[in-house]
Amino acid sequence: MGMHITRLADAKPFDPPGHRGVGPVRLQGGETAPTEGITVALSHYLPGGQAEMAPQPAETVYVVVAGELVVISEGTEETLRLYDSAHFTAGTLRQVTNRTQLPASILVIRPTGG
Repeated sequence: MGMHITRLADAKPFDPPGHRGVGPVRLQGGETAPTEGITVALSHYLPGGQAEMAPQPAETVYVVVAGELVVISEGTEETLRLYDSAHFTAGTLRQVTNRTQLPASILVIRPTGG
């Protein structure tokens, strides 16, 4: 099959460990779509929502699609805003926090199995 569409209404929610106040849905990969090499998730962070400091299981890219999020990694703290992105190599420790009073959302892109 050359193209697979996942409608947001059909995206499957999941509960990653170490996340609180975060509502992710899988857009591509896993049980949602038959991807071979990548997964794409959309994670919604409520105000105060956080992904605790933990290693990335695989090479990962974040792209902010709404709001702003603070990413902390290896002693560096960066605020990511609309369309900013961050790349992490496998094993990199990172924390993500929404310090604002508005929801924020990021696309999380990584190889299948990560």
